[in-house]
Amino acid sequence: MLRELSRRDIIAGTLGLALSRKRVRERQDSRPVGWAILGIGSYAQNQILPSFAACRNAKLVGLISGTPAKLESFGEKYDIPKGKRYSYRQMEAIKDDPDIEVVYVITPPATHPEFSIRAAEANKHVCCEKPMAPTAEDCRRMIAACRSAGKLMQIGYRSHYEAHNLRAIEMCRNGELGEIRSFRSDHGFNIGRGQWRTKRALAGGGSMMDIGIYALQALRYLSGEEPIEVSAKITNPPNDDRFVDCEDDVQFTLKLPSGIACSGGSGYSWTPGKSRFEVVGEKGVLLGEPATPYGGHRLSLNGVPLPIAANNQFAAQIDHFSDRIRTGGQVRTPGEEGLRDIRIIEAIYDSAASGKPVKL
Repeated sequence: MLRELSRRDIIAGTLGLALSRKRVRERQDSRPVGWAILGIGSYAQNQILPSFAACRNAKLVGLISGTPAKLESFGEKYDIPKGKRYSYRQMEAIKDDPDIEVVYVITPPATHPEFSIRAAEANKHVCCEKPMAPTAEDCRRMIAACRSAGKLMQIGYRSHYEAHNLRAIEMCRNGELGEIRSFRSDHGFNIGRGQWRTKRALAGGGSMMDIGIYALQALRYLSGEEPIEVSAKITNPPNDDRFVDCEDDVQFTLKLPSGIACSGGSGYSWTPGKSRFEVVGEKGVLLGEPATPYGGHRLSLNGVPLPIAANNQFAAQIDHFSDRIRTGGQVRTPGEEGLRDIRIIEAIYDSAASGKPVKL
């Protein structure tokens, strides 16, 4: 998928008319794209908000939160004027704020549809964290709302913009591993009690929806294939009140059109945790471990670490979307990408419930 996008960009760049139009757009509006962050939880506080300092064409201009104290403290910290700090109830007022061009939704997954649709109806582009929504139907409504408003949508799949993962994709595509024989990815950790992630009404699911989406994504972007069938098994430890409302351990197999073996897992009671993918090829084993953390990625081939310069994946994701808003082109991780994951996760749940494979 990434190679196809690159090829299209190159072809477009050789066409004089397209390039001329692009330059005209750039001259017409060379301002940084204005972003508002909706939801000021841990991820927003520690990863996203600080990363705007590393962005080259995006600027933090607004905050939206249901917590007045957060609006005050982070508004002061990031020099956001009081007039650009909005409560959830006031969100519709952003329609009259021309400085806000994008709303980045960083709230529990079950709230993504409401906030994303409200942002689109306020005539703003939408960046939405993963998982996109609890159901495929929710995803379709979100996509339709952005399309109806004539606005772009991006899903926050940061690994698509991270240097080690991009290098792994390249190696899987260009033959460096020879004929590929299998893909495997596992992501999990030991979750504490009382978190919103264990409440289905907020999270939309359990480990598969939350941390398992990293395993599913890795299998999809490394293989470059879409599964045609899934099989899955879910296991919850007995007498563990963390898993009354959500699943713990998920083991799943994806049947790929090529026939290459492809499997993954997720868990909420794994000690130690896992963040890894493994690609076995005729020329060696490519291992990402940790594969998708916030920092400290490692990628090795046959046990030898590969020298890869780290990048700020959060800033890269923000800048990519800002580029597309200013100059056009296809968003690398659009709403349709989020929809594909949720359709597969729904099939994983259905397979685990029935004990039978589910075709896609």
